Amino acid sequence: MNRAETPTRIHRPLRATVATVTALIVVVLAILGNQYLQGLSFTPTFSSQNDSATSEPGGELPDGVRVFNDEHAGVANLNPALLRAVREAATEAEAERGIKFTVNSGWRSPAYQDQLLSEAVSKYGTVEEASRWVATADTSSHVSGDAIDIGGPQAANWLSEHGAAYGLCQTYINEPWHYELHAEAPEVGCPQMYADPTHDPRMQQ
Repeated sequence: MNRAETPTRIHRPLRATVATVTALIVVVLAILGNQYLQGLSFTPTFSSQNDSATSEPGGELPDGVRVFNDEHAGVANLNPALLRAVREAATEAEAERGIKFTVNSGWRSPAYQDQLLSEAVSKYGTVEEASRWVATADTSSHVSGDAIDIGGPQAANWLSEHGAAYGLCQTYINEPWHYELHAEAPEVGCPQMYADPTHDPRMQQ
């Protein structure tokens, strides 16, 4: 046997094994890398405020929702100016008195508004009486995103005293929780309240 051939015969299997292992490593890394990239592609992203409001699409809200909870459509779909004013007031009320604002109702879809009106008719017995509390979908300021019902008597009382400074005004005497935005209120005060929605000209459309 030629001594010079010995190293070649000894190392050829080793070289083949190394090449095979290297190829397997490359394949495994490629698979793992592809899975990682696919995982990234399924990461949810939200391009707008409405896109993030995936819960309660009709505007229904669970108890205890804060005015800062954008994940709820009933909050996120409010008129931006109204929402900004309410959040400014809520921040001040909490800093000053420890009062936390919650939202009983905000934006509502037309279908949800119709449902509430139907429930009110069943509760009060007549359309006329129900109209003192719930507007139609065509006239409701909730459907347009221009009204918010503040939860908690402390928050409503604080707003009745300080709300005008933020442009927030109680609209109806019988609904101390219902507030709408009046941009002129900080300078001239809030407009006179209606006894209930049936006295509001906007409800006669």
